[in-house]
Amino acid sequence: MKAIIAEKPSVAREIAILLGATEKRDGYLAGNGYQVTWALGHLVVLAMPEDYGVSGFQREALPILPDPFILTVRKVKKDKSYIPDSGALKQLKVIEKVIGSCDSIIVATDAGREGELIFRYIYEYLKCRKPFERLWISSLTEKAIKQGFENLKAGSDFDGLYRAGQGRSRADWIVGINASQALSISAGRGVYSLGRVQTPTLALICKRYLENRDFIVKKYFQIQLEHRKEFVDFKSLSKTKWDHRKLADDTLKPIPRAGMATVTAVESKTVTEQPPLLFDLTGLQKEANKRAFYTAEETLNIAQSLYEKKFITYPRTGSKYIPEDIWFEIPALVRSLEARVSCKKAVGKVKWGRFNKRIVNDVKVTDHHGLLTTEKIPSELSAHENVIYDMIAHRLLEALSPACTKEITDIELQASHYDFTLKGCNIIEVGWRGIKEKFIDEDSDPVQELPELKVGDKLKIKEASVLEKKTKPPVLYTEADLLSAMENAGKEIDNEDERKALKDIGIGTPATRAAIIETLFKRDYIRREKKSLIPTDKGLQVYGAVKNKNIVDVAMTAEWEMALQKIENNEADADAFHRDMEAYATSITRELLETGISKEKQLELTCPKCTNHQLLVWNKVVKCPDEACGWLQFRTVCGVQLSLADIESLVLKGKTHLIKGMKSKSGNKFDAHIIMDDTGKISFEFEKRKPKRK
Repeated sequence: MKAIIAEKPSVAREIAILLGATEKRDGYLAGNGYQVTWALGHLVVLAMPEDYGVSGFQREALPILPDPFILTVRKVKKDKSYIPDSGALKQLKVIEKVIGSCDSIIVATDAGREGELIFRYIYEYLKCRKPFERLWISSLTEKAIKQGFENLKAGSDFDGLYRAGQGRSRADWIVGINASQALSISAGRGVYSLGRVQTPTLALICKRYLENRDFIVKKYFQIQLEHRKEFVDFKSLSKTKWDHRKLADDTLKPIPRAGMATVTAVESKTVTEQPPLLFDLTGLQKEANKRAFYTAEETLNIAQSLYEKKFITYPRTGSKYIPEDIWFEIPALVRSLEARVSCKKAVGKVKWGRFNKRIVNDVKVTDHHGLLTTEKIPSELSAHENVIYDMIAHRLLEALSPACTKEITDIELQASHYDFTLKGCNIIEVGWRGIKEKFIDEDSDPVQELPELKVGDKLKIKEASVLEKKTKPPVLYTEADLLSAMENAGKEIDNEDERKALKDIGIGTPATRAAIIETLFKRDYIRREKKSLIPTDKGLQVYGAVKNKNIVDVAMTAEWEMALQKIENNEADADAFHRDMEAYATSITRELLETGISKEKQLELTCPKCTNHQLLVWNKVVKCPDEACGWLQFRTVCGVQLSLADIESLVLKGKTHLIKGMKSKSGNKFDAHIIMDDTGKISFEFEKRKPKRK
């Protein structure tokens, strides 16, 4: 009898059906010599400080460096303490029973670092010693699962992967627990959370926000000329930028009188744009955020759902390439997409027999290859699933298409002794851009269609005007921008040797970046303002306290990610990495215990309900300390964070200023005053609409 442990019930069912294990039992499926069960994610985790006898936040107990680490069943919060998750306990007993009645184990958790860790922690916690093999697949199609079972791998082949997962898990515990407790102790009020990847990511958002907020906008002026030749209208812009309008106006005066501009230089170059590679998870998340405003977590959840329904390959991939042996399956995948209405037109544009093989690279395939569709074509999907599926399908078709060839022309003109420039673009070979008929990138410099121009040509000036422009601050991060910044963190490092070493490392991994961003939301460190990510007051407080500390050093965090990759590939020592983490945690704990944290101005407000106690003002709530009274007001109302001024106005005057951009349960935005009655209950007051003028 063989035991099979999957990561989720849906995956276990697919495997069980294929193996003929169709007999339903409590928590597992059985039959044909197999018992198939599942893990429900991380059932076993690293124990918390109280499990080592350290309760509360104690200065003298830091740093906490477990030796050995204790594993425990996943816990959930109840009241003010944590208790074992009853569902996790139940499923763990099922797994123990299944393993106990079998001779060997087949590991079928997700084929990646976290999937390996999920199984190994269970295996270690149960003190199991039975032999195990690994099912390593990138797709849940029947064909892929069959091939996986025909090519089961030795469990020991993945010891490096486990050591990397364990190293990541322990490093996050050591740094996160010690740094968070140290900062909370030094602050003297409130609980603050820091993390190995979480804090550098927060620093990226805060730094960009402060640069944007403190940017001094300056006006400048340029002259624009409008021309027409061979029935084509086009514009040119002065090379000179003037700081004062009067200087630009004075320069403009003689230009219309001259009436003509002379072409002084023409430079054309042919540019070849290679097609994009396949999506990895981060690439898909960035594109989905740009095009459909999905969060990274939403995109991952949708992609995971498509994977479990067998429509796409494994989504938690960090590669944009496929191995040589997958290349022979690509024509069948493309043909199958003809059956999908939203893809049929695009498939018709693919040049059969001339597929671009740029996506094939055995060396650059990591645990999993780039995202592909499968031969199973969906007929009914949710609206969100349709969006993500079509993104993956169209990207595959683009990747297989030839390069796009453009002729880019830079023109220089002269009018009244002043130089003007313009840029033109002519598509020679549409290539991959014809798949979605998107010929220029939205974020690239604007180009225009130009007539044929040569040096010495005289162009009539139809109109000349002064344009008022403004310098632009660094743009606030959207989620797509933040994912790029995390992915490319190594490229921002000043030291050239370090930059080369960390070029493709970044911070976090494709599988974890969405969770890191969501953690910042849960900690009340950041919020969304339209598409942008904005730090909260609390987030800025934390950044202010740690911005000069090693814990926000992107280079160091990227180095850790590189070390974990080397451990995964059996090229580095996991014990050495752990010792480095302990030394770092000791150092950062000492630093943070000596750090102060700026506090919000403390409001002295009397409870509006009982009128006997001073309110406690926290980051998420304002409450009366008297439990018998129980008055409480959340600081986030319909998606908008109430400022201290709003709270003060609400309690003292019974009404806030007009708060804009709140969201109803149905998702509709509205503006209103929040008002409070004598008993402390709140409601909304909408502004009366002004009558329209006749």
